[in-house]
Amino acid sequence: MKGLSDLLKEWMPELLDRIEEERRRVLEDPLVRRFADEHPELTELALRAHVHLLRQFSEEMRNCGKCPGLESCPNALPGHFTKLVVEMRDDGPVLYDIRSPCAKQIAWENQENIRRKIRTFHVDERALHHGYTTTEILDKDPERVAAVARILDYISATEENGLQTKGLYLVGGFGTGKTFLACYLLRELAKSGYSGAIVYMPEFVEDLKNMIGEPHRLQETVEALKTVDLLVLDDIGAENLSPWVRDHVLGSILNYRMGRKPTFFTSNHTLDELEKHFSFTARDGEEEYKGRRIMDRIRPYVDVVLVRGRNHRHG
Repeated sequence: MKGLSDLLKEWMPELLDRIEEERRRVLEDPLVRRFADEHPELTELALRAHVHLLRQFSEEMRNCGKCPGLESCPNALPGHFTKLVVEMRDDGPVLYDIRSPCAKQIAWENQENIRRKIRTFHVDERALHHGYTTTEILDKDPERVAAVARILDYISATEENGLQTKGLYLVGGFGTGKTFLACYLLRELAKSGYSGAIVYMPEFVEDLKNMIGEPHRLQETVEALKTVDLLVLDDIGAENLSPWVRDHVLGSILNYRMGRKPTFFTSNHTLDELEKHFSFTARDGEEEYKGRRIMDRIRPYVDVVLVRGRNHRHG
């Protein structure tokens, strides 16, 4: 009966032949040959010593060429590919690999960064992640070009000069894209590191009433809206106000932010119409001075932007 050492001696030539055949296959791979041609400082001996790196490099480059998507990425580190680097040292060139994110991974990470920067309150998060270009936004409805230009100017001013103290009041008919433009502003400025929040007022006000019995949650929510860099109050004027929400919640948030951080509004009401809305509650009736008090925290701290156009919700 043959011993293990005898069997190894018999298998060794065949094993070495297989290894050499695999090495030859990798070194003759067109992607590897192109890399070698770009780095003539690498000797054949150096290339042969790093066949495992070269194999992984070529396999992952081919995987990327027929990318099945991030969720099905077959590479060793999903969403990344092996990038080969040649570094010159005193004792000659050294070849090593790094894991580099692909375009899809970078796009996903950018989306995640935006998602972490922006909080939504009763607003569909999908509204924040439409990847429209500036040209597409301008072409979407010629009637609202002036409003889009104001949004773009505001974004540029913030990127160049830092956080502004005044926000924007987007007013227009139903479905003209006011919320979309506000979300676009939040999304673009999140790329520059600014935190944001968007609040759909009709549902948020009802939620606030339920928070009365949860003081910790109420305090955390109000503090978040006070201190976030960019706050959008969406569809303001459509909510069913109570004196407590108007005076102690909304008033507190706006009072803290005025002159400090910009607040943005979308509404179907003009500023004068909004003042009338704030001047009346079902419980206390007409209270004009309280309406004026809230508007004193809004009117001086916004520039009005009229959003014209057709109702996009109806196609």
